[in-house]
Amino acid sequence: MNTGNLKNILKDVKSGKTTIDKAIKELKFLSFENLHFARVDHHRSLRKGFPEVIFCQGKTPEQIEKISKSILSRGQDLLATRANDEAYQAILLVSKDAIYNQTGRTVVVRRQKKKPTKGLVLVVSAGTSDIPVAEEAYVTAETLGSRVEKLYDVGVAGIHRLLAETKKLFEARVLVVVAGMEGALASVIGGIVDKPIIGVPTSIGYGASFNGISALLTMLNSCSSGIATVNIDNGFGAGYIAHSINILGETTQR
Repeated sequence: MNTGNLKNILKDVKSGKTTIDKAIKELKFLSFENLHFARVDHHRSLRKGFPEVIFCQGKTPEQIEKISKSILSRGQDLLATRANDEAYQAILLVSKDAIYNQTGRTVVVRRQKKKPTKGLVLVVSAGTSDIPVAEEAYVTAETLGSRVEKLYDVGVAGIHRLLAETKKLFEARVLVVVAGMEGALASVIGGIVDKPIIGVPTSIGYGASFNGISALLTMLNSCSSGIATVNIDNGFGAGYIAHSINILGETTQR
């Protein structure tokens, strides 16, 4: 953070030139650490409720290690996505209690104690091959603080598997539905539940699925109401949005 700017803000509060609320608003946009190859946004947790997340794909282990050290130095939780074993080993150099979800390609380091939400985020996958994306959504929502459960391999090719779990579907406050191939599962669940659904198309499928475009278009064109769709394979984005919706429900219940 630029200490000159910080001092000016504090002086203005002391002199009465600005209010505490206005000062907080300005502080939300001041703090970042310049690592030259990255500018780590330390005030993202103040603006968004959670620190900056490390997208590991395309970064070197050395870069991941330095960014992790910067985030954890502030006592913040850490979430890294699209992490391979090299990325995990880099984070382990900074924190020995890093948890690696190899399937979801995520690494988590917990520093903050969070009480799980009363509301439930349910992550549903159509097939076993969709689980890596579903796990990314699961870990993201859980790390942010939501209570999360999984319901995997309940796709439309055997719809009785889904219908046997309708009680769990109705218990959820938000659902993340992950599906490849034609992506029909989001529409089917959308016709059953009265809660918001975040559709996640995956790149799983044969040639005519066009690496997820078929599933993406199906979800975007769904006639079931209450479905929003994220980008192909974007489990992180779905988990983040699901948590954001979930905590709104916590607020209204107080």
